Parts: sequence; C-alpha cells; structure tokens
Amino acid sequence: MKELKYEFYIGATPEQVWECLISPDKVKQIYYGSSIRSSFVVGEPLEYVGPGADGSETLHVYGTLLEFTPREALRFTHKVGPSYLKGGINYESRISWLLAPVGGCTKLTLIHDEWHPEDPSYGPSDSAWWQILSNIKTLAETGGTLDFGSWK
Repeated sequence: MKELKYEFYIGATPEQVWECLISPDKVKQIYYGSSIRSSFVVGEPLEYVGPGADGSETLHVYGTLLEFTPREALRFTHKVGPSYLKGGINYESRISWLLAPVGGCTKLTLIHDEWHPEDPSYGPSDSAWWQILSNIKTLAETGGTLDFGSWK
C-alpha cells in the first residue's frame, strides 16, 4: 500500500502545535478557510467544511475519529467530499498526526496511509500536504500563515 509520510520540526511546544490541529480558528487558517467539525470522541465523525465547489459549506474531507490523545496523536479515516468524486469511487484512507517533544521544539509527523491503489486523490494529497504542513509550522512559530495565492 502507498503511504505519504512527512516529518517536521517546529519551534513551538506540543500544546501550540496541537492547537493548530484542533482549534477551529487555527484550522481555518491552515486549511484554506475550512473548519474542523468533531466532538473529538473516538468513533464519532470528523469533517473539514469550508469554502469550495459547493459554496461556503463544502464538505472537503470526512471520516471517523480513530484516536484522540491530546498533544500526542490525532488519527482518523479519510474520504473526500462529494464534489471531488466526479462520479468515481470514494476510497477510504487514514490520516495520523503524531506529536513528540524534542528538546525545545516539537516533532510533527503526518502519515497518510491505507490508500487504495486506485485512489485518484493520492497525487493531489501529496501536493496539498506540503502547504498545510508549512502553514502549521509557520502558524505555530509566528502566529501567521503563508500566502500561497490561489490554491485551486
């Protein structure tokens, strides 16, 4: 199975990086205006909703929360929203955010795995993750995000 894996070192505490992953305001800054919606209870839904092809409430990604360990791990299944399918099959993959303190910084690992071999969102995900990870690092370290222009 294919796997996307990225490791970043961020000049911020695990608490600051964790906030970038779960705080609706901070998530909105790193995910191009999309908010995270979740009770953060394992087994319940998790969604990223925001501006897109279906208007201001476009469902970009959704899944089921698999793990929620504050300041350490956020893991969930991943499916793309209906506007991305274009009549195709909606394959499921898995996203794992892992945090670990390293000296005075935080190691952030993103693993996007359990891909179906024919999932067409693999390539676009690999491209998008670099911008999202860069925004997390910049937001945690400086309080702002990067200007990538139009991301579409």
